[in-house]
Amino acid sequence: MAKYLLLCLWLLSSVAGCLADDVTYVNEFYSKTPQKLAKYSWFGNVRLYYFRVPEDAVLVRWLLTAVRGSGFHCGDQNIAVHFRAGAPPVINPILTAFPNSTAVSLAYNLTVNVHSGQAISVTLFNVTNPVPGDWFLAAHLPKDDGKIEQQGLPSCSYLFQPQMFVRRAADTPVLQANIPLTQTVTAPLKQAQFKVFVPEFASRLNVFIHTCSVKGWPASDCGLSITSGSTSLGQNSAITVNCTAEEPCTLSVANPPWNTWVRVTVEISQPNVTATFSISANYTVGCKPSSVPSDFNASLPLELFSLRSSSSNTSSNASTAAAPHANISDGACIRNPSVFREEQDVLSIRFTVSNGNLTVASEVPTMLALDLDSAVDSGGALIVQLDLNMSSLIGAFGSIRACLTPSAPALQLNTSRSCDAAFMKGYSLRVSSNETKALLRIPFPEAALWYLSLQTICNSSTACRNTSAMVSVSMSVSACVDDCGPYGECRLLRTHSYLYAACVCKAGWLGWSCSDGSAALSFSRQLSAALLLTLSNLLFIPPICVALYRGYHVEAAIYFFTMFFSTFYHACDQPGVTVMCIMDYDTLQFCDFLGSVVAVWVTIVCMARLKEPFKYVFFMAGTLLIAMAMQLDRRGLWNLLGPVLFALVIMVTAWVYRSVTRHHCYPPNWKRWVFFLLPGMLSALIGVCVYVFAQTDSNYYYTHSIWHIMVATSVVFLLPPREKHVPPWGWPHKLCGYKICRNQKEELYTVT
Repeated sequence: MAKYLLLCLWLLSSVAGCLADDVTYVNEFYSKTPQKLAKYSWFGNVRLYYFRVPEDAVLVRWLLTAVRGSGFHCGDQNIAVHFRAGAPPVINPILTAFPNSTAVSLAYNLTVNVHSGQAISVTLFNVTNPVPGDWFLAAHLPKDDGKIEQQGLPSCSYLFQPQMFVRRAADTPVLQANIPLTQTVTAPLKQAQFKVFVPEFASRLNVFIHTCSVKGWPASDCGLSITSGSTSLGQNSAITVNCTAEEPCTLSVANPPWNTWVRVTVEISQPNVTATFSISANYTVGCKPSSVPSDFNASLPLELFSLRSSSSNTSSNASTAAAPHANISDGACIRNPSVFREEQDVLSIRFTVSNGNLTVASEVPTMLALDLDSAVDSGGALIVQLDLNMSSLIGAFGSIRACLTPSAPALQLNTSRSCDAAFMKGYSLRVSSNETKALLRIPFPEAALWYLSLQTICNSSTACRNTSAMVSVSMSVSACVDDCGPYGECRLLRTHSYLYAACVCKAGWLGWSCSDGSAALSFSRQLSAALLLTLSNLLFIPPICVALYRGYHVEAAIYFFTMFFSTFYHACDQPGVTVMCIMDYDTLQFCDFLGSVVAVWVTIVCMARLKEPFKYVFFMAGTLLIAMAMQLDRRGLWNLLGPVLFALVIMVTAWVYRSVTRHHCYPPNWKRWVFFLLPGMLSALIGVCVYVFAQTDSNYYYTHSIWHIMVATSVVFLLPPREKHVPPWGWPHKLCGYKICRNQKEELYTVT
């Protein structure tokens, strides 16, 4: 591992020599703890890693290390790694269908290969000019094949560890508004970095290159290009303009992100030259709000603010602010109602406006701000729903168009422009008289300040004044989409201090919200599985009867305990609608696992034919130790193999002792071996092989039923015959009217 760390440090130092000498660069290193990877069946199998990229980072290099653990015949393995900035990656490795009205942008991914015979694999991945803030990596193995692996058996395991190297500019030049800055770029560096701050309510950002000169090249063409924005491995993450001979060269960015530092990169395409240029930037503020009232109570529960253009009078009409149905004054350009954020639970947030209703006009848009500018809010799903009130339509109403965008709002809704902002993807909704409801769900929304903009669109451009409609707006963040529906369970997951949620599906349902029924189990198959797993336990009735007939009452009670709890555990463990739980699931599971192992334990100890004091001591001590082991790890393979092996040692020791003292093989009767012991051991061996090696998710309901049948059958054959002094069923013949006192030597009868 050390040589790979030295290799990466050497690569970083080589990059350091290729950067400008006018800017000070510093290196930073971040590492995460290795985690064992799992095959993918749902998002909970993903190993999620959370990094924080600092401001002014010019290069991020991830060192992705995959280590193969112990295992037999491990072939080539592919590890999928997904990257996303701002929120956990949305992935779909098994190509399931997303629920309706769900907006999805799949994350960037790459594959790390671990070849056969290779113990460690190292992959380097570079991102130049990354977006600062939260970055998430998700790693997993390919699709789960459904094989149920028993804990304790050797298998191919893989550890994955991401490490992040950051190169950061400590003194990046700042572009002040309308103040030119002269910069020189010399070889071998071919680019210069700047940053400009975009304030709130800015509608456009402009960057200019006024003059440019290159030594050794015609002055008419410097070969420069301007890039605004950072790399997020997503769409619309940067905008580039190639400069021609015309001066000034201009890059214009509409709807830039508010309250954010925007990166500006100037790059020269000519090799081995020195370029000197003058650069400046400015921004345009389209709308600016008036100050809120100083009286806090006056703004509750809702206050309508009028955003006015910078050239208009800042005074507002009181009646306009108080009445949402009133006409907007001539100077207003946007409505900005107050939005109340209510945190209800972990990953449960509700945004509300007064009465949940908005009057949306045609003259100006209405903007709602949703504060999700925290990483703790990005682990759920953002849900926006619009419901048009048909009785509130005024004028030549056509529809209401809405745009949901992060970082900056889309305010030109009455045009054919998309909802996308400068560097971020936007999402569109629309309600009309034909379709009065609209729903949008965004899993894992970016950590940002989101904006919902609405405006009425008229059906006639000539009569598009005093047109409005009332719409009910529901905005919330929930842990899972639709709470995973009837065939899923929403689970809260954690990686270090970061919380996120995902759906685990059942009954063959798949997808982000368990809404993909392409592989769902039918009701008849669910019923068949439930009946097989429960009714197969009735095969323990013959062992119970045999044990009672031969006088093994304790063993019979344990078999009944196993049959009872195994039946109702599997009735409660069903994945679909055929479920019946008579008590808590965890209690049923513990009793089922305990009863199964104890039944095997007492059967083998009973075969040893020990004297009763020793026999029952082993029964109780073994049961207590098995219960402790089950509480520690119920699915560990050694919880079954340990008691079995120890009981076999006791049985073999007792049999060898009898064989030596009696000078003949024990059990002495060959019929006992041929017709009882060998069939019993064969049944037990078949059951263990099916249980350990053959079970998968798809065949579980009949392979596990075979396990029930084989274990019950083996008990019938393996139980030793009745003791000579014990009558059938373990009771004397005379019972009625007498209290019977007896021992093994003589029988005394006393009439009471």
